[in-house]
Amino acid sequence: MDLINRDLLHIWHPCSQMKDYESFPPLVVTKAYGPYIELNDGRKIIDAISSWWCKSLGHNHPRLKAALLAQLEHFEHVIFANSTYEIIIQLSEKLSQLCPGLDKVFYASEGSSAVEIALKMSLHAQKLRGENQRTQFTALKNAYHGETFMALGLSDLGLYRQAYEAHLIQPKFIENIPYVNSTTDPLWDDCSCIWPTIEEQLERQAAHLAAIIVEPIVQGAAGMRIYSQDFLRRLRTWTQAHGIYLIADEIMTGLGRTGYALASEHAQIKPDFICLSKGLTSGWLAMSAVLTHSNIYDLFYADYAIEKNFLHSHTFSGNALAAAVALECLHVLEDEKIYKQVQKKDFFLRKLMQEVAIRTERLTNIRIIGAIAAADLCLSEKEKNQRIGYQIFQAAIKLGAWLRPLGNTIYWLPPLNTPLPVLEELKEITITAIKQTLA
Repeated sequence: MDLINRDLLHIWHPCSQMKDYESFPPLVVTKAYGPYIELNDGRKIIDAISSWWCKSLGHNHPRLKAALLAQLEHFEHVIFANSTYEIIIQLSEKLSQLCPGLDKVFYASEGSSAVEIALKMSLHAQKLRGENQRTQFTALKNAYHGETFMALGLSDLGLYRQAYEAHLIQPKFIENIPYVNSTTDPLWDDCSCIWPTIEEQLERQAAHLAAIIVEPIVQGAAGMRIYSQDFLRRLRTWTQAHGIYLIADEIMTGLGRTGYALASEHAQIKPDFICLSKGLTSGWLAMSAVLTHSNIYDLFYADYAIEKNFLHSHTFSGNALAAAVALECLHVLEDEKIYKQVQKKDFFLRKLMQEVAIRTERLTNIRIIGAIAAADLCLSEKEKNQRIGYQIFQAAIKLGAWLRPLGNTIYWLPPLNTPLPVLEELKEITITAIKQTLA
């Protein structure tokens, strides 16, 4: 029995309709390096989506590999309750520098876990402050924060929610978000014309909110929608004035994706919580972190008998192998000046996506920030019901690029250090894939 049949006999793949694999089977990977994934038939595929947005430094980065192997010489994992070790201390010190003032770090396994922790901490902290009426959360329209239950409850994508709707929390999502296509859009710096409408929505639920959670600047799963930094700044000012915590879900945007260490930096804000994952280890190992400040930490700091403890744990919290890779990842981001590289790629990616639009005549609403480029397909009513995005994915794989459109949104989210000639090649593959599919 070949590998594909053995796979399909036992494996239930994530975020998939398994019946699709009958006609387009899983790709058998044998090697990965830099921006490339190599398949068992010898084909070399450009990883245009950073393997679900996590391969910030590409595959098999030599320094990350060396850090992992070095830690393996000592130990791989020890219970993180009642223990510590040098690398996790160094990592925590380094993470604390990302947003001065957020110098307390709680570790977990993946993005959804970090979101759950931040939500629980914020709810618990409000209770410890005596704000017992603050039991609710809200998020932005079109938000996505993960697929564990509280995270899913604060996600506004019906495809993910609908089967579980009766069991999820029902927030009043904030609407009228001021979306932009780039940082040169007038709304980017001034959304005062829209803010009163948003503020009115916020005021209606202000008395009962424990926290608001946002994906800073870019809503990923919603189709890489970019919104005004002025909106984020105003929202932060409003939450501070009302005693409501702000949670920044930087799981996709954090550590360089938008050209800064944190997307929150675009609005020059300091949230109460920052959730990191994905690029934290450049996708080598599962690790997430929640950063917060001493005002929250101190609410829980007391004698055990007083019962102010935050009794939350994950088996692999503080995993030593993940910590070693994460620490080295932060060093590489600095040493190789990755953030500056990404800021320069912004213009280049815009030029490439505009060329795709011109040569295919099938793209609209091009939006770019940092190392994120997206555009929506122009489709007829008939085409809208034909899973065109999925067909383009199949065509692109055959041509040599791993595109995975979000519905009818084409996007590139390559490793941050992807060489420019590879991006040029990705452009050509994208053009051909669209033309072949929509001929």
